[in-house]
Amino acid sequence: MKINYQLKMEEIISSLDGVKKLLVHACCAPCSSYVLEYLSNYFEITVLFYNPNIDEKEEYEKRALELKRLVSTVNYKNKVDVVILDHDPSEFYQVVKGLENELEGGPRCFKCYRLRMEKAAKYAKENNFDYFTTTLSISPYKNSSKLNEIGSILEKEYGIKYLYSDFKKKNGYKRSIELSKKYSLYRQNFCGCKFSKVVL
Repeated sequence: MKINYQLKMEEIISSLDGVKKLLVHACCAPCSSYVLEYLSNYFEITVLFYNPNIDEKEEYEKRALELKRLVSTVNYKNKVDVVILDHDPSEFYQVVKGLENELEGGPRCFKCYRLRMEKAAKYAKENNFDYFTTTLSISPYKNSSKLNEIGSILEKEYGIKYLYSDFKKKNGYKRSIELSKKYSLYRQNFCGCKFSKVVL
């Protein structure tokens, strides 16, 4: 039976007793735009930028700076901070070794999801957050079921609650495009790794 992860998230939010601390793994500013607009109504948020799948340091820094600019520009209901982790693509290549020729959206991507989400789970646990989640489910190109399956596994492994999500629902992806235009955000044309690059 297909799970409605948007509804599951709404149920969690409706059960909250006061404003909780949430760690949000973020891939970029455009994907974060709607997620932060929505979740900052209910949580104090720290955005964790950790994406070793991004091959080029210049691209990594560009996306990190855009994320910082977005957060410093918008007046959120609750506090939103940004943490940028160091750029180390070797972490990504180690995890996906042997999967270089897999199609985009398959096993290589699932390993990448897990790598980034596990870092978020560890960080959230070590820094006393109440929940963790990721912006990745806002993309129509990402497998929300797999993302939430990984989140559920990590919740058990690390003892930190996972906020289920499917942010593309209820026009979330459409809203992220609107916000990207409003704030003139840099929108990359590939996910991050060299395997996902689009040749223009």
